Amino acid sequence: MTTLENSQPQPLSWSSWRDQVARWPTAGRHILAQSDEQTVVVYQAYRPEIAEWAVEHQAFGGPWSFERMSWIKPNFLWMMYRCGWATKPGQERVLAVHMRREGFDEVLRRSVESSHHPEVHGMDYDTWRRAGKRADVRLQWDPDHGPGGDKRERRAVQLGLRGSTLRSFATEWIVSIRDITPQVAERRERLADRDSLTTPTETVYRPADPELCRHLRLSAP
Repeated sequence: MTTLENSQPQPLSWSSWRDQVARWPTAGRHILAQSDEQTVVVYQAYRPEIAEWAVEHQAFGGPWSFERMSWIKPNFLWMMYRCGWATKPGQERVLAVHMRREGFDEVLRRSVESSHHPEVHGMDYDTWRRAGKRADVRLQWDPDHGPGGDKRERRAVQLGLRGSTLRSFATEWIVSIRDITPQVAERRERLADRDSLTTPTETVYRPADPELCRHLRLSAP
């Protein structure tokens, strides 16, 4: 495992959900994430034995499989929708994974979108389909969701990793892994009170490379 020197599992920054939603774009394709100059936070949800191994070793392995595609999500509320706020079988433990920013950008760069867009991909359908079968990263733009699971016009990204990219993520690009299931459970019990709900502080993440932004079909800032 390669991590930043003297790294410890990093805490998340939390902010008022209402304050954040007022700042977020209401529509379009945007990557919402908690990030800084070195790291980007992505979320995954697993059964307990996988989560416990990952937190203990600060990497993925053990009962976790390198042979299956593994999905990462930089948007907390999209992860909450997907795992039912840590209530779905096999997704009872939610992990916040701080990964190296350059690793996250490399994942984006290697991605092939799950839908064919010839004006962006510059290839016909069959060529795109073959590229997708070979690609280490599949990208999907799905409807984002509010705290209660309601769909939003804004699209959220999720990234499916396999092959050498998955191995690099699991063993090289991770800075720290924190189990945030207690914080998720606490907020799940208070979902009805949206005025007091806090979620991880997220802003629009936009790569510096304009060609990468075009590749991802990101909406204008």
